[in-house]
Amino acid sequence: MTTTQPSAHTITTPQQLQALFDAPGEASLRKEVDFVHPLYRAMIEASPFAVLATAGPEGLDASPRGDPGGCVVVQDERTLLLPERRGNNRVDSLRNLLADPRMALLFLIPGVGETLRVNGRARISVEPALLERCAMRGALPKCVLVIDVERVFFQCARAIQRSRLWQPLPAETLAKVPTAGQVLEALTERAIDGDGYDRALPERQRSTLY
Repeated sequence: MTTTQPSAHTITTPQQLQALFDAPGEASLRKEVDFVHPLYRAMIEASPFAVLATAGPEGLDASPRGDPGGCVVVQDERTLLLPERRGNNRVDSLRNLLADPRMALLFLIPGVGETLRVNGRARISVEPALLERCAMRGALPKCVLVIDVERVFFQCARAIQRSRLWQPLPAETLAKVPTAGQVLEALTERAIDGDGYDRALPERQRSTLY
């Protein structure tokens, strides 16, 4: 891994960093709590999508998680349950958590500008009762992350507003986005047939969703 020497324009100290910004407002500080407030619970239960961030010896990972009707179960004001559904079997996040239980979740709610952030520590459980509680369409998750909540706060809507995230992209922009098959064909130097992969993908996803 190559490293770049900092230039005169590189921020390297907390003092330099703080000089770039005003002091946080009272609302920015007061919105952070160490438990799942009932209003924060309502946001979690409405969110069908979250990004799970973890860190481990092999590096960082940010992984999408999603389910209808809330992708995370609020067990109580100090505990969340995140089921591990079928996926690509890389288990990068889970491997990281075995080495370092610290994690973070970013919840998104379609149509809502504010996002919700949760920091905590997670352990991986295969307790039958938890698996049953998190079943979806009759299928059990592989395991369940039991998350001990440490910090919860909402993030303002500016990033969502700037990105226009909940507005459809123009057709000409969408047309430039490569398909999964196109990416795999290029990265494998055509060892994977991209067109065939794309044709089979929708049915494979439907049949293996849970």
